[in-house]
Amino acid sequence: MLVDEAHNMVERARKMYSAELDQRSFRFARKSAPKSLKTALDRVNRQWNELYRNQDGAYQVYHAIAEKFLFALQQAGTDITDLMTDEPESISPELQRFYFDAMQFSKLAEVFGEHSMFDITRDTEPGSKVQATLCIRNIVPAPFLKQRFATAHSTTLFSATLGPHHFYADMLGLPDDTAWIDVESPFIAQQLSVRIARAISTRYQHRTHSLSPIANLIAAQYASAPGNYLAFFSSFDYLKQVSDLFTERYPDIPVWQQSRGMDESAKNNFLARFNTGGHGIGFAVLGGAFAEGIDLPGDRLIGAFVATLGLPQVNPINEEMRQRMDVIFGKGYDYTYLYPGLQKVVQAAGRVIRTQEDKGFIHLIDDRFGRADVLELLPAWWQVQ
Repeated sequence: MLVDEAHNMVERARKMYSAELDQRSFRFARKSAPKSLKTALDRVNRQWNELYRNQDGAYQVYHAIAEKFLFALQQAGTDITDLMTDEPESISPELQRFYFDAMQFSKLAEVFGEHSMFDITRDTEPGSKVQATLCIRNIVPAPFLKQRFATAHSTTLFSATLGPHHFYADMLGLPDDTAWIDVESPFIAQQLSVRIARAISTRYQHRTHSLSPIANLIAAQYASAPGNYLAFFSSFDYLKQVSDLFTERYPDIPVWQQSRGMDESAKNNFLARFNTGGHGIGFAVLGGAFAEGIDLPGDRLIGAFVATLGLPQVNPINEEMRQRMDVIFGKGYDYTYLYPGLQKVVQAAGRVIRTQEDKGFIHLIDDRFGRADVLELLPAWWQVQ
């Protein structure tokens, strides 16, 4: 088995071994269901409501999934299966969708353990009933993937950013005798100028103060070496704030932006701006469509700016994940925030040097890039200034 871009396996496996039930969609499916399913679906709805009856706050993690709810869900699945066999034309698309979601949820509930979290998110819209989304959220896919690796004669994972080794070994469940081969880079340090903007903080509380220094840094680099650049930011809001200020201050420098929900045509138009001999700044989101898997060799791209360490957003879900990672691996912050964030940074910066003839610039914008633990996670062939 050969797996390319293996650094993506963690997130993809997490999604594969997660399941979600949305109560709003369920109630819509329930209305369209035949009368023969009314008793079973009503029972599911009652047990669903009981799950979060005493919940404090919009989001909460639970140690277990109530047996009464699971039984009602499984019974409803059995009844729908029988009806699909006898009267398939009576099953609406909405009910069919709920059926598949319920089967996935029930299947994962049977193997629920410390590798996953069960959480409930309540949502109250004005003038409507309380709705709750149930989620079995896989955070460590190792127990599932380990079985897959065991059935393969051999498995080879490829990636330019598959590090640190222990993180991916722990998350993917790699065998203890896994051989790690670090292939020497075909590029040399003289091809790439890597600089850290140590005087700028892109922490959330410092974002407003960072806008002007970042805009000036991009302009100064462009003035010293005109050409095509990519500037990566952690969110569309942050991107727009810097882009607007940059355009206001430097109206003569061409600028184009990634936008939310771009279709293939829009994405192609964005990339087409990076033409040979071109000049300008493309503003994009770190971890998005233009931060990985695109090739702009030669002077189609001569530099990149990466603002922030790419750390996942601090929210209740990630904080629960951090605590769980701390219990399991003893490195909650690193496994939840630092390693995934730096992987996105290196992938984005990797857009600059694509051939042995390329030369370019990378600006890592945040004082934290100068920390020893962060520098260790950057490519060995980089000579950071």
